Amino acid sequence: MIRFDFTGKTVLVTGGAQGIGLAIASAFADAGARVHITGTRRNASDYDADLRRFDYHALDLRQPTSRATLVEAFGELDVLVGNAAHVGSEEYGIDGFCETIEANLNGAADLCFRFHPYLKRRHGCVVMIGSVASFISLRRTPAYTASKAGLLGLARVLADQWAHDGVRVNVVAPGFVETRMTQWARESEAAYRALLKTLPARRFGRPEEIAPAVLFLASPEASYITGQSLAIDGGLLLR
Repeated sequence: MIRFDFTGKTVLVTGGAQGIGLAIASAFADAGARVHITGTRRNASDYDADLRRFDYHALDLRQPTSRATLVEAFGELDVLVGNAAHVGSEEYGIDGFCETIEANLNGAADLCFRFHPYLKRRHGCVVMIGSVASFISLRRTPAYTASKAGLLGLARVLADQWAHDGVRVNVVAPGFVETRMTQWARESEAAYRALLKTLPARRFGRPEEIAPAVLFLASPEASYITGQSLAIDGGLLLR
């Protein structure tokens, strides 16, 4: 097993209270980092998982004031992991569409802009959690798909612009992973089996299979990698 050392580093994982975000936050903590996480609930104790090893911040990515309050709580930051994401129930209506875009794209961009001075001082990095929707359409969720495609473009531009500051920006793009967000795909056994046939790996991924790639891209071992995207999808994009 590859082991990373983030001792003395400060890491923020948005949406780190559950699913992929929790797996990423836990991996950074295991590697010695001080890890901050965000969630939409008021307190860390409102989640089923034991989050006491993390510094918890309530965050509504759709609200600029909530984003500003989060940034004000920090004195330094080495790694920003933009994992939090919103999927709306009415994305084929403009209100629902805009709500998802505000959270997933505008909110992510705002945090990057606000944390840039912190990352510049520490020669830190950003790892955005995109999706296979950064590359293909997920027709159930037009706004989510658009936001993840936009996130990939944003990462490439920021990587280009901030390279002279010593700040790297990359994207990890998971495919179908066993989380609450993909529960809809497992509700019907027939639909689930049909979906699995489109995956060369013939299974969904696990959150802990995403975390090592994030730690690698945030580590000194990836010091010459910026503006790139890494799909972790069981081969879905081969289809």
